[in-house]
Amino acid sequence: MNPDNDPRPWQVESSEYIHQLPWFTVRKDAIRMEGGGVIPDYFILEYPNWVNVVAVTTDKQLVLIRQYRHGIAGVHYELCAGVIDPGEDPLVSAQRELLEETGFGGGEWEPLMTLSANPGTHANLTYSFLATGVQKLKPQHLEITEEITIHVVSPERTMAIIENGEMMQSLHLAPLLKYLLTL
Repeated sequence: MNPDNDPRPWQVESSEYIHQLPWFTVRKDAIRMEGGGVIPDYFILEYPNWVNVVAVTTDKQLVLIRQYRHGIAGVHYELCAGVIDPGEDPLVSAQRELLEETGFGGGEWEPLMTLSANPGTHANLTYSFLATGVQKLKPQHLEITEEITIHVVSPERTMAIIENGEMMQSLHLAPLLKYLLTL
């Protein structure tokens, strides 16, 4: 691998916001590439950064959730996840989301990986954490727009969930599979 031969960042000739809301912002850039190529309408989706948590209980079970996702009109298994509030540390956000969505907390926390939903069109990142030794500390505390069920399952059942296509969220599958590969 020779970094000197790597493609160079594109030059942004102009940039304008097409649509701007807290949960959906679209930016249009006019791009000039080093080799002379021009892309007059390159669209970027700007979302807040996200977090998710591979949560493992003191008895080595995984804390998963299920919720309806309107984009694909289905209910599937997921990791606990959420949006990082402005100025919030990703770890603090992940701990808050796990406690709110599942009532689980405590344990030992470490960064697991950082991902992009689509680096070609998305400007945000997802910070994934591994939390081991978590325990049920309190009841769920869901927002009015959240309908989430909690499922504490074995690593073997988690693999079956993945193999059966019962988890669709790629940003959740990657860190979960990374953890399961270490077992």
